[in-house]
Amino acid sequence: MRERKNHFRSVVSLVNTKLSVKTAAIVIASSTLISALLGIFRDRWLNSMYYDTYPAGLDAYTAAFTVPDFLFFIITSGALAVTFIPVFNQRLVAGNKKSAWELSGSTLNFLALLCLAASILIMIFADPLVRYIVAPGLNESAMALAINMMRVIAINPFLFAIATVLSSMQQAVGRFVFYAIAPALYNVGIIIGILVFTNGINIFGIQIFEGGIMGVALGVVLGAILQLITSIIGLVGLGFEYEFKIHWKNQGFRSIVKVLPLRSVDQGIDYVTSIMNTNLASRMGEQSIRAFQQASSLHSMPINLIGVAISTAFFPKLSEEAGLKKDDEYRNTLRSAYRTIIWIALPVAIVAFFIRGYVINFIKNGGDPKMASVLAAFVISIFCQSLYHIVARGYYAKQNVRTPLIISIIAFVIQAILAISFSMLNLGPEGLAYAVSISALFEVFVLAVCQNRDMDHKLFDLKFWIAMGKIAVAATLTGIVAYVMTKLLPLRAVDNSFLATFPKFVAITLVTGVFYLIVCSILRIEEVRPVIQKINDALFKNIKRQ
Repeated sequence: MRERKNHFRSVVSLVNTKLSVKTAAIVIASSTLISALLGIFRDRWLNSMYYDTYPAGLDAYTAAFTVPDFLFFIITSGALAVTFIPVFNQRLVAGNKKSAWELSGSTLNFLALLCLAASILIMIFADPLVRYIVAPGLNESAMALAINMMRVIAINPFLFAIATVLSSMQQAVGRFVFYAIAPALYNVGIIIGILVFTNGINIFGIQIFEGGIMGVALGVVLGAILQLITSIIGLVGLGFEYEFKIHWKNQGFRSIVKVLPLRSVDQGIDYVTSIMNTNLASRMGEQSIRAFQQASSLHSMPINLIGVAISTAFFPKLSEEAGLKKDDEYRNTLRSAYRTIIWIALPVAIVAFFIRGYVINFIKNGGDPKMASVLAAFVISIFCQSLYHIVARGYYAKQNVRTPLIISIIAFVIQAILAISFSMLNLGPEGLAYAVSISALFEVFVLAVCQNRDMDHKLFDLKFWIAMGKIAVAATLTGIVAYVMTKLLPLRAVDNSFLATFPKFVAITLVTGVFYLIVCSILRIEEVRPVIQKINDALFKNIKRQ
């Protein structure tokens, strides 16, 4: 037994070794892609079961997530990632492991207790939350379903809080494997809920759960448990010394608690807008909540694959350079991250506009015009929010949460005014998406301008702007190719299955992707060089040996 345990620990430690920035970005992006694909199949199965036959139930399921997600994110998720990691990293670099473990254990216990209290409050007040704040436009049966589902999902903030602290510790030391796997397992849990729990749960001939769409909510909880288990496994070999105690005198913990509220408010603003959009969409008729949420989820996939993955990989290095006052290295690293994200995100956003119908077909057989038009309105947001993640982390690495908070509040006010105005103009869920895109453009632009100014205008030098011009040209030409390809391989009325749509999607993305790389190579854009080199090695390595 002991030998098996030691073998398990050695295997986990080997897999979970420290990664370079590039390798970490690849691992995170790859796992995010896998999670995104699982998410597509999750939504496809769910939509095929309920979108046309029980739209009110699907709207209720979608609405049930808003408050649990809101409380988790304002207390833990983004707030923790950008406040905990720099402080934890500083103690490890200084060799003060005792303080680092006290800091991590205290943070874990503090946030877990807060989220446990939040989960209990959600269970108690689910009825008024849904009825008066989240989705007042739902009919009575859908509202009752949303209330019950919210009470089931309410445990997630507590489970996620523990998992997030554990994964943040792993991020801080450059361990990304288990951190990257966890979100995919969350989707696996939901898929089990869709395929298994919706049919009911029968144990030894006793029916303990009747099934139905409530089974999906149980799958959500299962996914959160799987994510937590994965995060715990990722601690193997880290040497973490846990105590069920909060070290209030630990200076690192006190600094986190001091900064946490500001970042929590900043993070919470994004989810206040989510609640606002759900509220407004609930008044636009059945399927509006689901159509908006599905388009929003699809537009988030490239953001997570590009913006989140790359900025997450760069963040520990940025934090270390900022902590050691290496201003030149910090500036170069941040500029490199900017360029990398823009180089990838700009063409992806442009191409996404033209292939939106193909993408919608993946999650809804035969597509859905409403979802497609909402996704089109999100295109600007795909680029801006991808870039936002590294822009904001540039501030967080220097433990500056005040500037992003102030700008986020202004962006939220702009989005709220636009969303309400567009709703009054009967623009439907598309108007909500336009409001998101416009406010995202404002937010990332102002943050970048302020960041450049704080560095005495040295961040965006002439070389940077020349590169941006080249990338814009290449992305524009790629967009034209994408448009031509959609005309050559159009969606037809009979293309109502995954297998009918997928080959066309692959053909369009491959042609546009290869074209973009060729144009970037001709224009001598630096970011394309390592990609071309890897492709060259993969295709011609064996030939060269012969």
